[in-house]
Amino acid sequence: MDSTSNSHEIVANETTPLVVPAKNSKKPKTPLPKLQIGILITLQLAEPIASTSIFPYINQLIGELGITGGDDAAVGYYAGIIESLFFVAQALTASVGNWTLGCLHIDTVLRPQRHSGVLSLGLLSRCMCGFLNGNVGVMKTMMGESTDSTNMAQAFALIPIVWSIGGFIGPLIGGTLARPQDHWPALFAGPFWRNYPYFLPCAVAACLFVVALVMMLMFLDETLSTKRRPKFTSTTVSVSSSPDRESLVKNSMANMPLRSLLTPSVVIPMANYAMVALLDVSFRVLMPLFFSTPTYLGGLGFDPAVIGSWLALFGIIDGAFQGLFFARIVDWIGPKRLFCVSVSCYAPLMAMFPIMSWIVRARGEVDYAITFALLFHLVMIVIWHTTYGTIYMFITASAPTNNVLGAINGLGQTSAAVARAIGPALATSLFAVSKSTTF
Repeated sequence: MDSTSNSHEIVANETTPLVVPAKNSKKPKTPLPKLQIGILITLQLAEPIASTSIFPYINQLIGELGITGGDDAAVGYYAGIIESLFFVAQALTASVGNWTLGCLHIDTVLRPQRHSGVLSLGLLSRCMCGFLNGNVGVMKTMMGESTDSTNMAQAFALIPIVWSIGGFIGPLIGGTLARPQDHWPALFAGPFWRNYPYFLPCAVAACLFVVALVMMLMFLDETLSTKRRPKFTSTTVSVSSSPDRESLVKNSMANMPLRSLLTPSVVIPMANYAMVALLDVSFRVLMPLFFSTPTYLGGLGFDPAVIGSWLALFGIIDGAFQGLFFARIVDWIGPKRLFCVSVSCYAPLMAMFPIMSWIVRARGEVDYAITFALLFHLVMIVIWHTTYGTIYMFITASAPTNNVLGAINGLGQTSAAVARAIGPALATSLFAVSKSTTF
């Protein structure tokens, strides 16, 4: 009898958790490291500003180069190639952390003249800008290592905000500062500004990156545990009594071959991320192209300043919505449901292009009806862009340990960059075909 009782007691003791969680208790939310997260999101502004600042004027620039032979419908072919080159080069460096410092991209070297050598130099410059933009995966990894399950949604909600802010600053810089000799002839009357009409927006963008680079060098802390000095606080004490065993597990995970990481729980979020990136970049390049296309070809006929203003408006409202409501919506309906809702908005988002084209042809001008259509477009954009925050959460949660988070983010960023390399050329070429072909 005593032996049976002792045996039952031993089993109970072995199966009883060492730490019993309190019933109906919710884990308190860890405060975000505000300074480090602030520096990271400042660094992440490099990609959206570098990739979107040319959108307001790239189509006009191609027309000025004369490479289309005066055919406005063919502008989309060349615009897509130029915009894709950024992401082609980025895909080659997405697994390596670099910094965008050479952001005096295509426009600093292109003159409005017919010269294939100038175009080739511009394409090379655009490629260099993409090569120097492989830091995004590193930034996401550092953000993942700086957060936990309680504040991850709050931190990753900032990434779409950064894209939105970059989508506001980049087009605003490009649309406002392009061809300054036309807007402010008293200040920019020299021959330099006539020969290089798109230098100013790129120089301003590059100066912003230099400021962010200085901030990174001075204030950003290392997040990789093997590269930083240990900080012993009361919150970092582990319950486990075998740190050597924990380190052994982490090291074994870090030394895993890359193929072993490609499990369904990792591949599925990556595939969704690549598809979202393909769809989103296709929409992003079509929007300024549609805005700049003449009305007789089914576009809106906006000039670069108007295009930059509309894109900036979209970016700032989108960013404000993501910052104020994304984390709350995730807490309310969960990331999976939010992802499904946001993806469902893409079809009406793209359908607005032919609808607006029909409105212009029916009414004979761009009036208040187009303004209402653009505002509805904005609502769809805001909902659609919540896909990014949820996808980043899925990818981060798929990592077995933080030691392989960098590799997974690198793979995810590479797949997204490949998709973004395909999207602009494909979307704008299809747009050009639709305008130059009578069905």
